[in-house]
Order: sequence, then C-alpha cells, then structure tokens
Amino acid sequence: MPKRKLLVVEDDAGLQKQLRWSLDAYEVLVAGDREAALTLLRRHQPSIVTMDLGLPPDADGASEGLALLQQMLAIAPDTKVIVLSGNRDRANVLKAIAMGAYDFHQKPLDADLLRLVIERACFLQAVQQENRRMLQIQADSPLAGIISRDPGMLKVCRSIEKVAPSSATVLLLGASGSGKELLARGLHRQSTRHDKRFVAINCAAIPENLLESELFGYEKGAFTGAVRQTPGKIELAQGGTFFLDEIGDMAMSLQAKMLRFLQERVIERVGGRTEIAVDVRIVCATHRNLKVLVDQGQFREDLFYRLSEIVLVIPPLRERIGDSVLLAQHFKHRFCASEARSGLHFSPDALAAIEAYEWPGNVREMENCIKRAVIMSEGTQITALDLGLPESVPLEESIDLREARDAAEYRVMVKALARSGGNIAKAAEMLGVSRPTLYDLMNHHGIK
Repeated sequence: MPKRKLLVVEDDAGLQKQLRWSLDAYEVLVAGDREAALTLLRRHQPSIVTMDLGLPPDADGASEGLALLQQMLAIAPDTKVIVLSGNRDRANVLKAIAMGAYDFHQKPLDADLLRLVIERACFLQAVQQENRRMLQIQADSPLAGIISRDPGMLKVCRSIEKVAPSSATVLLLGASGSGKELLARGLHRQSTRHDKRFVAINCAAIPENLLESELFGYEKGAFTGAVRQTPGKIELAQGGTFFLDEIGDMAMSLQAKMLRFLQERVIERVGGRTEIAVDVRIVCATHRNLKVLVDQGQFREDLFYRLSEIVLVIPPLRERIGDSVLLAQHFKHRFCASEARSGLHFSPDALAAIEAYEWPGNVREMENCIKRAVIMSEGTQITALDLGLPESVPLEESIDLREARDAAEYRVMVKALARSGGNIAKAAEMLGVSRPTLYDLMNHHGIK
C-alpha cells in the first residue's frame, strides 16, 4: 500500500528533521512558509497537515498561521489539520480549533503521542471517505435515500425489489415522515415503467371539491373557470406510476369513482362523457388504519381490498434500532456540505440524545432537527443542546433474562456499528471484544 501523504508546515529546520524521522510511516512533505504550504497542498492533496502557527513573516505571532489554516480549509475542507503549539499559544490554538482545525499537540513534541493523534485523524478521514462512497452508491441506487440497517426496514426494501417488476397495486402503510414516497419512487425506478412518468398527489392536501378535477381532469366549461380542456394527474401518468398519498383521507364520493377506475382502467373527465383508457401502475400510501376506517364506514371495503393486493408496513424510526444515528450522520454530511460547515461532528451527548429520543415525526423530523443544529452550532461539535430534543421517558424493559440479554446485545452492536460507520475493527474496540467475537455475535443475531 502506498504511504499516506503528510504535510509538515514548520519553519524550524531542527523540528523539520525530527518530524521527518519520527513520522517515517508517512510520505512527509515539508513547507517552511505559507506560499510553499499552499503549493504542496494543491499539488499533493495530503490527507493530514501538521502546522506551527508561528510562521514567517510573523514567526512570533499567529496571524500568518491562522491565515494559512483558513486558506487550507477553503481549498481542501476534508484535510485534517493538527496544530503544534507551545503553552503560551493556548488562545490561538482555541481559535484555530474553532476555525476548523482537527486537533492540537503541545510542544515539546512527544513522538508517540503525535503519531497516535495522526493515526486517529487518518482513521476519521477514511471513515468519512467511506461514508461519501456509500452515499454515492446510495444516490445511484433505485432506493436512493433509504438508509437503514434495521431488519424490518430491510425486509420492506427487499419486498419492494420483488414486487417492482409486477403490475400489482401496492399499499404502503406507515406513520407520517417514515419514507412512504421515497419507497414509492424506488418502486417506480425498479419497475418496467421506470422510463415513464412518476406522478404523485396528496389526497389530504387538496380540498374535496377540487380533488376530483385534479385526479380525472375536466372539459372546457365543466364549471366556472374551466376555460380549456385539462387532463388530470391520472391521465398525465400514462404508461408510468401514479402515487396516491394519504388515500385514507379521500372522500367517500370520490372513492366510488376511484374504485371504478381501478376495476375498468378508464376515466371520465369532469363534464365529459367519453371514456379514456389509462395504463398506469397504482401505488397508494396512508398513515391511517384503513381497516378501522372500513369498520367505521369511512372507507369503502371493496376499495380497500382492491388496493390491498400488496401491503407493506413501514416501521417508524423509533422501532428501527441504530437507524437514528445512521440517518443523523447522513443528514449532517448533507447539510455540512450545503451550509459550508465542514469539520462538524456529533458530541457523545448528542449521539446519546439522538438514540434516546423517539422521533414521533420520524425521518422528516430528524432532517429538520439536524439541519437546524448544523446551522446553529458553534465550533466543531454538535452538542445535545444544539439538537434541542426533549428528554425521552424510558420504556419498561422485559424481565425475561435471556430475552433481555439478547435484546441488549443486539441493540449495543447495532449502535456500535452505526457509530463506527460499519467498521468492524472500530465497533469491536467500542464494544471491548475481539473482531472474531463480534463476527460470531453478528452471525448469531443475523446482522449482515
């Protein structure tokens, strides 16, 4: 394996020689001033930089070093910068950390400790690169945006892959914000209709008197304001997929017309008398219990059975063990990029708060929470205070010893894997076990 590149920014020739000798595991590049450092940074793109803040022409101050730090992070925001400083530079070191430096090491240098700091920085950068690679794979996949290690959610994704090539009507059941539309779009992308349109409509967002014309279209003069013939959303989805979100909120009068369309695959525009044949794949979703609505007379039983050819239940985020941290890291990376806040990471108390909170608003609530925290946080850490989450009431635990032990083992393993970005060695270190032991436990619990 080629050596990792390490840039040393130091104007003292003696320290340059000491660092070259003690860091021989790396390809060491040396710069004595700001201009040389920026040239080497652009040419070699080193993973790690160690730098003294006192650089010429301000060797006794920190203005030149801080200016260089700002430029380096602007050019290569993922580079891990380690500041080397003396006791009297504490205020400037804190300022450098606030600007985005990864860490600091105090002079006189302790070679073993400095190597450890650099190794940690290399490991963190490797994890971040792997995260970006996985996010790119995720973005290129048909189920883009679905990030999960939970067995229940993975089962739903496998079911989506199985039913996508068919023409069956699919009903997605899940709480608001749990990812129903993302799954519907993923189903469309994996179907034989992927090159045609995906058209979505929210039945709860459109007034009852307008929903019919939105769905089926209308003829010129059908009502006041209908100045031209207009096709409906179902007709616009010809050959593709039509997604009916929150179908449980559809009025009874419209349910009868929707049933006829599903049976006959023809529509009539409002004010029209001509039947129009439409070939579309129907995918529906709702957060409501349709069986209860049927029993209460608020939803047609025949329509319910027509929609229920394939029913997939999406688990809420609170039931997806380990997914809260995975999603939080995903949203942090996304919003750090869009808000130019590179170098931000979660503090341990923030991760604990994310895991403890039940997320009643599911993924949508988390997305808004992490975006707010990225914007409002100060320094390089997102703390529990930045998240602003209320304290969760602990749930009653099982008193069956074997069941509780298995559940606890599964929970902490999934959390460790989420926090380590899927790195087995790091997860084993967190758990205090060997890698073979962790592999055995993962096989026992069915964790891939």
